[in-house]
Amino acid sequence: MTTEPHSPARAGRREWTALGVLMLPLLLVSMDVSVLYFAIPAISADLEPSAGQQLWIFDIYGFVLAGLLMTMGSLGDRIGRRKLLLAGAAAFGAASLVAAYANSAETLIAARAVLGIGGATLMPSTMALVRTMFTDPAQRTKAIGVWSGVMTGGIALGSVMSGVLVEHFWWGSVFLVNLPAMLLLLVLGPVLLPESRDPHPGRFDRLSVPLSMAAVLPVIYGLKELASEGWNVRHVMSVTVGLLFAALFVHRQRTAVSPLISPELFRVRGFSPAVVLNLVAAFGMMGSAYFTTQYIQSVLDKSPLEAALWSLLPSVPIGLAAPVGAQLVQRGVPRAHVVGGGFAVAASGYVMLTLAGTDSLWLLLAACAVLACGIVAVMSQVADLALSAAPVEKAGAASSLLETGTEFGGALGMAFLGSIGTAVYRHEIPAAAPAPARETLGGALAVAGRLPGRAGDALATAAREAFTSGMHAAAITGAVLLAGAAAAAVTLRRSQVREPAPPEPRKATV
Repeated sequence: MTTEPHSPARAGRREWTALGVLMLPLLLVSMDVSVLYFAIPAISADLEPSAGQQLWIFDIYGFVLAGLLMTMGSLGDRIGRRKLLLAGAAAFGAASLVAAYANSAETLIAARAVLGIGGATLMPSTMALVRTMFTDPAQRTKAIGVWSGVMTGGIALGSVMSGVLVEHFWWGSVFLVNLPAMLLLLVLGPVLLPESRDPHPGRFDRLSVPLSMAAVLPVIYGLKELASEGWNVRHVMSVTVGLLFAALFVHRQRTAVSPLISPELFRVRGFSPAVVLNLVAAFGMMGSAYFTTQYIQSVLDKSPLEAALWSLLPSVPIGLAAPVGAQLVQRGVPRAHVVGGGFAVAASGYVMLTLAGTDSLWLLLAACAVLACGIVAVMSQVADLALSAAPVEKAGAASSLLETGTEFGGALGMAFLGSIGTAVYRHEIPAAAPAPARETLGGALAVAGRLPGRAGDALATAAREAFTSGMHAAAITGAVLLAGAAAAAVTLRRSQVREPAPPEPRKATV
């Protein structure tokens, strides 16, 4: 008698083609985060929204998406990830069509909200399907690396595409580009994508849905407002209320018979460290973006479209970061060392930012590229670790937790590092400057534009130097944090992921 060893089935051309189809909606969902950067002025001129409506047009997509990620990830595990993905694609396409031809601010806000709902179904479903389609660990690592690169690159590409389309067409065109990709997904998805679900999901816990949204939305809203407006009692209370609801949500998950997010996920070795490290990586990525985008536009005095085009350059090497990390792991380098090295590389990017003066475009772009490459290498590896550690039937919930952590980490990075930069800016700006100039760089440049001759130039120069000093202080903080995160190698070394137990060996007669 001989025993045939069991090995995971390797993905073939069908699965890799399916991955390519999945990446199209993922790219567009990530692009929609930033696609209105240059369309807002045209929308304002056409629809004449109030100041509050303009903010909701811009922000409601991200808020709804973040608030529903956990719900949609768990729902996909129950009803089927492919089914939820296709339903989300249909909703995303229909909402894109409504948004493109919206004739009022209210209609556009509603369409953007539905786009957020569709995005919340697409993001965890795509990652969960990657987990189920690629059972071979080496292939799954490559596939998740592609997923991470597309997700990160889409955010950078969205603003550039917005500027190009608005310059040549009308503002609705930024939404119409979603339609071909969603149509392609609806046609090819049923053919290429396998259906997968939790065979024993239990009842859907409806009470956890509003609890999860009440936990996520106030925290993210408060953190984003703290980043843009500084410390305010109302925004601190928003974060506090969200944290209280988060405690209630956690209690509900621990006591419910069939929780929305199973606490058992956090008992799986390797999963919790991966979620935390993913949050830290998002903190580092978005914390730097808060400064670098303002630096290019306001310190270097670039137009919005010029700033977006320059910002696209650091995204070019990002596509290599995740595959390089995957290759290192496959060649025997411990994952802990790759993650620790990625954090160290990202920390060095922050160190480079501390060397930037008020006219250091190429140094800033190089720093952004180094930082982003390190972060993407980390995020692809910790995502692979989390999905490999989680039971395959909980892939949707695991994916949604990772992505919710990304939203939290990004908002926290902008709020924390932004607060440090703002504090230094206000300390460095001359005390005699007008009140608006002492608040923000944008306010200072607006005041400087109204002052005559040398007085305006002197204020603008002082404000740009103060902002750069604030960026230096925030970069030092970010470098220290990410250097400390490199110690994650110790945590991950103890987080050896075990693949699901193979079936009984098949016996054959000689």
